[in-house]
Amino acid sequence: MNPYTKLLNRKRTWTPVQPTKGKITEGAEETIKRALAIRHMELPVGDFIREGLEKDVPLAARELLESNVKDEIKHDLALGYIVKAHGADSKSEYEAIKLRDAWIAHPDHTITKALVAERAIFFVLLPMFRFLGDAALRTVSADISRDEQIHVATNSLVCTELGLVPSDSLDKLRKATINWILQPLKIGTSDKYLDKKFWLDASDRLMYEGKAPQLNDTKAGRMPAFFEHANTNLPQYS
Repeated sequence: MNPYTKLLNRKRTWTPVQPTKGKITEGAEETIKRALAIRHMELPVGDFIREGLEKDVPLAARELLESNVKDEIKHDLALGYIVKAHGADSKSEYEAIKLRDAWIAHPDHTITKALVAERAIFFVLLPMFRFLGDAALRTVSADISRDEQIHVATNSLVCTELGLVPSDSLDKLRKATINWILQPLKIGTSDKYLDKKFWLDASDRLMYEGKAPQLNDTKAGRMPAFFEHANTNLPQYS
């Protein structure tokens, strides 16, 4: 069994639902609004993969990549439901769309852009949602994380096979994006999850090393118990 088939077999189907609004950690509200605004990159990442399918992507990877594109549509829907519950910040939405357009316009290979966005941006935001978000956001982030682990593994394999590496300018765009999201946070706070440097360092390490040990706590991050949710807030699994 090739590695792409193994990854495809690991997938689990889930269906997003519209949750009710819960409480965001005090001091993180504006940052969470910005992080949610970056959902506008979910569909472009799917487009990056779809465009990659039209190029020289390995044949064995195609079914998995097509499945990953469908995941991005689901992620956009799930995060859109969260925004609907909490309300959108128009300025953050506008600025996030500007950043999205910069990613779309960047000349690096589309699979490379997808890999960098998912590994060094989304992999930072999803733990942030789990530590600073409400019950619904923690649940959604856990479901998206399972998908994104498979996406990053897929795109890493494809980039290795094709000899693709991110350019310095793509790395600068990654830094600009994560810095914009985290701008409302301060450095040197008593709560490390409200410390800008904690999350910036995580993004850098994910970019350059492919791992961020400081995020190991997410393995034990508090997940909502079923009784914290109304039934309508629980995703549907199969």
